[in-house]
Amino acid sequence: MQKLSTVVAVALMALSSASAYAADQSCETVKMADPGWSDIAATNAITGFLLDGMGYKAKVDTLAVPITFGGLKDGQVDVFLGNWMPAQQGFYDKFVATGDVTQLAKNLDGTEFTLAVPDYVWDAGVHNFADLNKFADKFDKKIYGIGSGAPANISLQDIIKKNDFDLGQWKLIESSEQAMLAEVSRAVKKQKFVTFLGWTPHPMNVQLKMHYLKGGEKYFGDTGAVYTLTRKGYAQACPNVGKLLTNLTFTQEMENSIMAEVVNKKVSNADAVKAWIKANPAVLDKWLEGVKTVDGQDALGAVKAKL
Repeated sequence: MQKLSTVVAVALMALSSASAYAADQSCETVKMADPGWSDIAATNAITGFLLDGMGYKAKVDTLAVPITFGGLKDGQVDVFLGNWMPAQQGFYDKFVATGDVTQLAKNLDGTEFTLAVPDYVWDAGVHNFADLNKFADKFDKKIYGIGSGAPANISLQDIIKKNDFDLGQWKLIESSEQAMLAEVSRAVKKQKFVTFLGWTPHPMNVQLKMHYLKGGEKYFGDTGAVYTLTRKGYAQACPNVGKLLTNLTFTQEMENSIMAEVVNKKVSNADAVKAWIKANPAVLDKWLEGVKTVDGQDALGAVKAKL
């Protein structure tokens, strides 16, 4: 009888392992979103490098933030590493607080995300949102934002609509991150007044002599954090990838270093990430703690072999 029980137990264990392996196989492609932001391109590249070493495949689609949240809700997107809070509070309330999307873990702390100005504009006396309209003509009553539908743009449109800070007659110029920064660079060369959405981490903080404006905390918060989101139930359906995503935390220094490498040396995010991890391999210990490859082997050894 005892021998039969042992056989049954072993059979159940084998069945469980087979089921787990099958689950890992069904999770082999990880669908991720990128709104076209440099910081998320970097963190997606980090995640993609780790997943590749583990035998998984990261599939990254460029999607606007509203589409990303809808995709997470509908199960078309598995993972989004760019839930900037409190800038995305409206989307959090609509999707995460309702339970339709899961906020899995905080991946970055101490962020800033608000309007900024070049140093010569700051020196002229523009330190606060309330200072902008004092120089309305010099700014041409324009605020340069990022892609249409971005939460920060929605906040700026709300400010204009409510005439907060006497900005009711101003216009928000929406464009891609790259186009916005190109416009700012042109203004800086001519020493023209310009105000734009700025954030850390990002190479702009090194490339531009810039200052963040105070006064917009109601809309953008003071300092914030970035969170990892997944579709509902993803970490339960794909526990190995879920464990990796829970472990993944980044630093300002790390992201700035990778992004600067991409901008300054014109290399890909994938190459910049691999070089950074190769120079800082100790970070893998925490990221891969309790994580396996897709076929159940040691993830740490497998990823290190990719370096």
